[in-house]
Amino acid sequence: MQLTRAADYAIRVMIHLSTLPEGIIVPKGRLAKAVEVPESFLSKILQTLARSGMIQARRGVDGGFSLLERGANATLLEVVEVIDGPIVLNICITEGTSCSRHPQCPAHQVWMEAQKAMLAVLSAASIATLASGAAGGLVSGPSSGVNNLLPYESSQSAPQGITRCTTLTPTPARGTTGAAAKSHTQHQLKIME
Repeated sequence: MQLTRAADYAIRVMIHLSTLPEGIIVPKGRLAKAVEVPESFLSKILQTLARSGMIQARRGVDGGFSLLERGANATLLEVVEVIDGPIVLNICITEGTSCSRHPQCPAHQVWMEAQKAMLAVLSAASIATLASGAAGGLVSGPSSGVNNLLPYESSQSAPQGITRCTTLTPTPARGTTGAAAKSHTQHQLKIME
């Protein structure tokens, strides 16, 4: 079994959006470049994620995409299933499907255990947790994918898609609390629209 490209790209998008300061709206072209996905292929993925309530699509000149609370709290399993539907290793383990070999099949139990383990791993991996690991490079270096979101002086013109940056303050990464929040502090841009 292999995840589809669409599911892989959707996970990239969700992690990237989760590393950004809350409320940032990223144009589709910039998002495609940041996550290294062809823009033409990204459109359908973004539409699906928006319909699911994980991201918000904003139309118009200042349009783009931003992460919603459901997306920030999503697991990898939820993102994959939004794009690809339910993950099933073998048809014989889907509910409602009857395999005539099930009672005497020595592999059936292995498929059941493998399915359960895979779903547990994907359910335990949250977008917020993965993003907090990626957020260390939020305001530095081109590998962060957000080099156009670096702080700038208010006298300078704002990067395309951002109206104005007023301050840069350290805040806990989205989805972290307590000790985890202290260890995963990221610098967020305060944006005024």
